[in-house]
Amino acid sequence: MVSSSQKPSVCSNMAAAGRHGGHYIQKNSRFLLNNIQQLWGHRSFGWTPALRQQAEEAIKESTETIVIPRKKTWSKEAVLEALASTVSRDPTAYPYQFQDDPYLSPRTSAEFKLYSLSQESGRSAAKYFVNNNPRFFTKDFAEPHIPCLMPDTVSLLLEEVSEEALKERISLRKVTAAVDMYDQLLQAGTAVSMETSHDLLDLICLYCDRDPVQEGEPQTEDTEESGEEVKRRRGRVRRATDFLKSTWKENNNAERIFSLLPERDTRCYSALIRGMVKHGAYAKAFSTYTDMLNNRLTADVHIFNALISAAPEVRDTYNEKWDLITELLTQMSQQKVQPNLLTFNSVLKALRRCGSLAKTQTLHTLSEMKALGIAPSLASYNHILAVFYKAASSGQSNADVLQEVMAELAGTSFTCQDPDDVLFFCSAMRICLDSKDLELGYKVQSLVEVGDNWRMLGDSYQQSIYYGRFFNLLCMMEHIDMVLKWYRKLIPSLYYPNSQGVRDLLRALDTDSRLDLLPSVWKDIRSLGHDNKPDLIEELLTLMARDKHSPEVQESFAVCALDVKSAYEVNRMRPGLEWSASSLSHITSLLLRANKIQQAWEMLQLFKTNNRVPFDELLEDFLSACRSDGSPQRAVELVQLSASFCLRATPRLATRALAEFDLTEEQRTILSELESAGEPAE
Repeated sequence: MVSSSQKPSVCSNMAAAGRHGGHYIQKNSRFLLNNIQQLWGHRSFGWTPALRQQAEEAIKESTETIVIPRKKTWSKEAVLEALASTVSRDPTAYPYQFQDDPYLSPRTSAEFKLYSLSQESGRSAAKYFVNNNPRFFTKDFAEPHIPCLMPDTVSLLLEEVSEEALKERISLRKVTAAVDMYDQLLQAGTAVSMETSHDLLDLICLYCDRDPVQEGEPQTEDTEESGEEVKRRRGRVRRATDFLKSTWKENNNAERIFSLLPERDTRCYSALIRGMVKHGAYAKAFSTYTDMLNNRLTADVHIFNALISAAPEVRDTYNEKWDLITELLTQMSQQKVQPNLLTFNSVLKALRRCGSLAKTQTLHTLSEMKALGIAPSLASYNHILAVFYKAASSGQSNADVLQEVMAELAGTSFTCQDPDDVLFFCSAMRICLDSKDLELGYKVQSLVEVGDNWRMLGDSYQQSIYYGRFFNLLCMMEHIDMVLKWYRKLIPSLYYPNSQGVRDLLRALDTDSRLDLLPSVWKDIRSLGHDNKPDLIEELLTLMARDKHSPEVQESFAVCALDVKSAYEVNRMRPGLEWSASSLSHITSLLLRANKIQQAWEMLQLFKTNNRVPFDELLEDFLSACRSDGSPQRAVELVQLSASFCLRATPRLATRALAEFDLTEEQRTILSELESAGEPAE
């Protein structure tokens, strides 16, 4: 047994080792090993001497290599990410970006657009004011301090002519000021370092020799634009590339500074060529590339990426376009330039404009990517879908190609690697909708729900397009119960349906004979702001008035019809929303079926007020309702109303009223006159 005097000695030394860290343990490992040996020496558990020796060696080795790790460093968002993982999205809530002010949260697609633009405009205006007036925002009361929310320094602090002042202007993206400072340095005979020259060329070529428009700053039209250019930009009567061709001007500051450089390396050519391609000077970019080769310089991957994307713009036929792309790839191999993802994406994007060659060459390009170990991004697959969507034949449909793509991407989480990555999901769902493939549409949606793939849907406009196509596909192909499940899941947290989306829902209800849900849909129509769309309201009323239903359903339809009437009264001042003969007839008919004679009679008066003529069938039904209600006076008034519209049904209505109602002599006289007055018209 271990004595009481030995226990404190061991425990105290182990505690001291924990307090002083790994250095103490390594320094006193022999003392710790001796104590452990003493402890085990008083016990015998059947260990052989050989096993004891192995244990001692293992203990000795472990104590000599103990390394206590440093404190774990967590990311700044770790706590927020952990909290976010404990909750799920509330399908009944508005999107997060609109929850700052619940009163102003948009309820309709029009309000959604207005709110988004207003929010962005307000944010830009505030940033513009703060950045241009930093003297008013010198105090920071925020805890914790958030540097990105503090005003940026946009005013120039260095006024002397120096390279440091030039760097300051480049960092603040003052294109004109940077060019002026560079010219002053050259006039003073001061040499500018190559690194600063690179940064200046990058800045000028990126913004096409113009100062970038700051956020919140009013945008003015370029006075140098001709009237035709302004008309083309406003009306978009021509392609966007036509307008870009006018943005890169001959002998601009980028070309001038490039020619003044005492030494031109690949980086200088790269900035110039990429700027020319970005701003539409495609032929000039290839000419500059030829000049670079003549100067015995090797291009970089960025130059090749830009030239490949510009290849379709400088050739006419499909074969010529592909030959130029092939030539660039060959030169890339000869110059030992390693391609990257954007290189192959540029090839695939260019192939979309190569007609019949695209299909075969796209597959070869994809195989080459895999051979080099470059995984395609969503933009790669989007270009592939675009190629096969145009070149699809009876042998292989668009859905077949997308099926293969989805099998490849199933369960994968993506990060944005190409600006075109955000176009994939919209394109994929469009193919699902065109081919009416519901199962494939579910696969696309399940991929969106993996990880943070929802971020790859793009901006709010692209998200609306994607979910609109998905909901349209559901309404066409899915059972109504599942449609309503997705309807509650998507709206309003992810999707604000337009009038076409609501119309798709109405047709889905009609297909599955669930017209009893129309009153609840009408409430959503009002809340979504579509109660001013005459065509949508007409379709709703037509579905409710087309067939007769149970008394309970007819009662709910009548209540809904009265609410539709109130919507017309509220919106009667809006252009385009006017009573039509069919809408008045449908509401009147719905009220008659629910035995709401007084409200139906008020609707008949609206025919005369709005210069609309009621249908003969409606008057026949109204006369039958008067007979059921026992209202001879209302029947006489109905025949008189028909006569005021000069309807051919007036004599027939008068004859029915005389035969079916218990009338007074005065009433019979009135009806007899109306009956005889209508006979010549027959």
